[in-house]
Amino acid sequence: MAQGQDVRSADLSMDPAALYLEEIFTDRRVGTIRRLTPVNAKGEPDRSQPVTYTGETQVVTPMGALPIAFEIEASSLDEAAKKFGDLAKEAIERTVKELQEMRRQAASSLVIPQGGLPPGGGMPGGMPGGGNIQMP
Repeated sequence: MAQGQDVRSADLSMDPAALYLEEIFTDRRVGTIRRLTPVNAKGEPDRSQPVTYTGETQVVTPMGALPIAFEIEASSLDEAAKKFGDLAKEAIERTVKELQEMRRQAASSLVIPQGGLPPGGGMPGGMPGGGNIQMP
């Protein structure tokens, strides 16, 4: 649902032609693999569409656990499990880079007031204007 969209006006109907059976496999150590099998409206496998796999893991940060999800191109659960580690590392590296870029953008968006600083640098007790040099 789009941000700011009213729940009452949102289309929350499911498409019976786009249903999947979702199965979750885990080693209870590094993550999970989800196998999504396309099914028809009766819940029977739709062999005309490919089965898809996604991997999920998490990284612990100072702000808490950060979930990481990624696609796994595989034709079997065994193949998906073998590819999981390398794809998880790539997804974590990509996420870290995205977080660093977001942090850099946030740091570079400081707002500096227009017109410069008032006399004395805007600090109380700053140096007053003028000096001992006088022009004839």
